[in-house]
Amino acid sequence: MKKLDKLTTTELSAWVQQAKIQAKQGRVLDRIPQLALADPDWFAVHVCCESGKNISFGDTACIFPLMSVIKTFSLLYLLEHFGAETVFSWVGVEPSDAPFNSLEQLVSDRGRPRNPMINSGAITLADKLPGKDATQRTLLFCQWLNQLAGCQLSLDEVMLASVRLTRSTANEAITNYLTETGYLENLEIALDTYEQICCISGRIKDLALLGKLLACDGLVNPQNRRIVNAVMLTCGLYEASAEFAVRIGLPMKSGIGGGLVAIVPGEGAIACYSPGLDNIGNPVAGLVFVEAFSQKLELSIFG
Repeated sequence: MKKLDKLTTTELSAWVQQAKIQAKQGRVLDRIPQLALADPDWFAVHVCCESGKNISFGDTACIFPLMSVIKTFSLLYLLEHFGAETVFSWVGVEPSDAPFNSLEQLVSDRGRPRNPMINSGAITLADKLPGKDATQRTLLFCQWLNQLAGCQLSLDEVMLASVRLTRSTANEAITNYLTETGYLENLEIALDTYEQICCISGRIKDLALLGKLLACDGLVNPQNRRIVNAVMLTCGLYEASAEFAVRIGLPMKSGIGGGLVAIVPGEGAIACYSPGLDNIGNPVAGLVFVEAFSQKLELSIFG
């Protein structure tokens, strides 16, 4: 019997309580007005096992935007469509020790995005998604995910309007520089697509089902799965990636909307939602929860 299958709701609830105590240290992002409406006390978790067993706990009805968590799946989507050689001619796989929206890093790297998990890399990949404009690209991508993972994601138009209203100047500067250095074909479509895919939203179960694509055989090309998991492990939590690779030992990706997904290869996925973030942009309670979970069940991929 696999480790995740042994899990009980009692254990889950104890770790959730532990995480919620720490949640007070996080801060809900207020730069985007619609995101600022989230209650810092919300917490949801969903564990999706390869066997088909599912366990949920907490505020599971909450709908939230995936934000940067989507970067993992746009990478997977492009790998499945174009292959690794093509995708890595557009972006690198180097970890970054600078913030996720750093222009300085991009300039020092002469315009080549360091990895797909930071904004420069994700905007570059958004420029390459199949489809004639941002709306069609987002729709095709969302349909692909729903079909493959069996989830019910959709574009949150209200969130998108809020993102557009307070468009990030850092992202604009990154997009301009990527265009100057020849990494983007269409500046406007690239940024619009990036903003739209970040506003793809769902419930915690949807995020766990997405994670299962990267945990289990038979859903996507195994080589692409390994690549995405490796990039998540080294880059998925920005500057804190190495620290949590040591402390938790699972491929993970966070988003400023409060989503966090952790992959247990061959077993399943753990998804958490907690809107309070640390100063790097990772969900505080989600990481506390996954750390307790991983250590108690000895889930680290390093044995």
